Amino acid sequence: MTKMNAWILAARPKTLVAAFVPVAIGTCLAFDAEAFKPIPALLCLCFAFLIQIGTNFANDYFDFKKGADTDKRIGPRRAVASGLISPGAMRKGTIFALLLAFIVGLGLLPYGGLSLLVVGLLSLLLAIAYTGGPFPLAYLGLGDIFVILFFGGVAVVCTQFVQTGVVTNESLITGFSIGLIINNLLVVNNYRDIDEDRLSGKKTLAVRFGRRFSLCQFLLQSLLAIAALCYLHPVTSSIVAGMILCTMTIIIAYRLAKAKKPGDYASCLQNTSVSVLVLGIGFCLNLLVSG
Repeated sequence: MTKMNAWILAARPKTLVAAFVPVAIGTCLAFDAEAFKPIPALLCLCFAFLIQIGTNFANDYFDFKKGADTDKRIGPRRAVASGLISPGAMRKGTIFALLLAFIVGLGLLPYGGLSLLVVGLLSLLLAIAYTGGPFPLAYLGLGDIFVILFFGGVAVVCTQFVQTGVVTNESLITGFSIGLIINNLLVVNNYRDIDEDRLSGKKTLAVRFGRRFSLCQFLLQSLLAIAALCYLHPVTSSIVAGMILCTMTIIIAYRLAKAKKPGDYASCLQNTSVSVLVLGIGFCLNLLVSG
């Protein structure tokens, strides 16, 4: 594997849908309010991608340092643990990605004011604190809160805000709901890694409460997201998207419960990424059609 491919692997491109969809929804909210601005929308998208990539790099580095990634790992191999990228290089890559995110974020200040500086710095801090620092969120079972709030709520609300100058109840509810679906990606990962995480002291919700809890969490988060979609847009397209998503959720949860091999978990994770797209498309289409 080439160095370039190793860095692409470490960026985890299959999960970057979690960065794209909230920004797309926030932009559609701005478009619906007749306040679409392409430059801040593009800056938000770049910031979201860089924050997620930086978080993934930091996760790769700190999980290796803490012994959470081993040769017994069921999931996709990690770049540092596999020897594809040295710990020092990954640390530098993390700093570079987050520094670039900070620079991109500065471009949003003329559109959103200094309040965005606080949000941006907090995002950078939590990208590291997710698996690093004295109180790593993922190791304390708090990773879910970070994902729902920042990859969902903050991303949608801020994307709308820099284009419209306002924060609406619709953006808050939408951000929360898409955050729940995005967090299902974390639920699948934690469900898969429960045995390895338990041995390394990584107390995710799956480790704390068990596999059955994780399956219930997966189902509940999806149902709440579907309910939010239908509540905000009680139209035929919402019902169709909700039915598709509900069917996908049941199938994924069933396959996750039966999963044994790495390919089984990979399929569940891929289908969960598709479910994020389905919900995002549902929100965006309803906004564009109603506009």
